[in-house]
Amino acid sequence: MADSLSDIRCVTLGGEHKVLGDFPGKALLVVNTASQCGFTPQYKGLEQLWQDYRAQGLVVLGFPCNQFGKQEPGEAREIAQFCERNFGVSFPLFRKVEVNGPGAHPLFVELKKRAPGILGTQRIKWNFTKFLVDPASGKVTRFSPSTKPDALKAPIEALLDR
Repeated sequence: MADSLSDIRCVTLGGEHKVLGDFPGKALLVVNTASQCGFTPQYKGLEQLWQDYRAQGLVVLGFPCNQFGKQEPGEAREIAQFCERNFGVSFPLFRKVEVNGPGAHPLFVELKKRAPGILGTQRIKWNFTKFLVDPASGKVTRFSPSTKPDALKAPIEALLDR
């Protein structure tokens, strides 16, 4: 596992290799997503956050995950087409990852460590768990799947206004 969030390697749906350090000084909103989930309509709100705040320094990063009810069965191309066609998603989407268990992606291992859930649990309970990363301190704030993207405006603005 990388010592720092900025060193963690990720691969986009298009096959491009990235590290979080490729987004220097940006507030990051990292979300585990799925195309067949009751929370899937949140893609629209996430895209709106990206459109509203990217010029001020927010980057929304979507990580499809098939661990919860097998709600992301598609391959990279299908996921990208679904998100673009149904929700106009233009923010970066990455290859499918696991967020829990021994195969959990290092990014989610680190995010869960920095922002544990209720009662200190490190487990992600469902799709559309959101992690907001402060670009200055690396502090991570965790939001539940039921937290609508619109409810993140105040915490995002607080990070971007500094």
